[in-house]
Amino acid sequence: MRIILVVEDELSIRSFVSLNLRKKGYRVLEAENGEEALVLFKGSEIDIVLLDLMLPGIDGFNVCQEIRNMSQSVGIIMLTARTQEKDKVEGLIMGADDYLAKPFSMVELDARIISLQRRIDSVLVGRDKSLKSGAFEVDFKTKKLKLLGREIRVTPTEYSIVQYLITNKNQVVSRDRLLDEVWGIDYVGDVKVVDVNVRRIRSKIENNPSTPEYLCTVWGYGYLWKDGSNET
Repeated sequence: MRIILVVEDELSIRSFVSLNLRKKGYRVLEAENGEEALVLFKGSEIDIVLLDLMLPGIDGFNVCQEIRNMSQSVGIIMLTARTQEKDKVEGLIMGADDYLAKPFSMVELDARIISLQRRIDSVLVGRDKSLKSGAFEVDFKTKKLKLLGREIRVTPTEYSIVQYLITNKNQVVSRDRLLDEVWGIDYVGDVKVVDVNVRRIRSKIENNPSTPEYLCTVWGYGYLWKDGSNET
């Protein structure tokens, strides 16, 4: 059974979301502040965190960062009443996989959760167990990204992006295509989520993220994974 941690200080919202998730068959844990959320996260095998930004005490940005430092595999969806672009970007940079602006419907939240679960559980059928590009290796069995045999800690979303780009290495992939392939064709969020995740990936794999050697931008269109080997 999936375990979802709902972190929300407003009781009415937290209760409404938790009730609906339990009806869907999830096991739900609830926290009303950041401190409680971190304690619950450390003590449970949580799959997905629904995290409000505006929390008393430790705010959602810092809670997100702490949780991401503890786990790269957990899915994090930020719930926010803030509409400013910089707040959404900051949340994604801190490690969130997605964000949903309040007020939202349970239908929309369900879709985001299903999309995130798909990325966490994605399994490639009928392929080799790994794919290499220069010094990089994508291990389909363990869902790990390696550089010169050393694991690079990436989130499920980051892994899915790299996996798709390496699978299509030396080909330009549009932002919209990445959004469809990684987040799902039914995703209704902002394409900015792609750009911020790419920025996070570069910070982990590039010697100089501002002048990337591998995950390159094709301005006005999308991204290109440059293969570092002699393969085509």
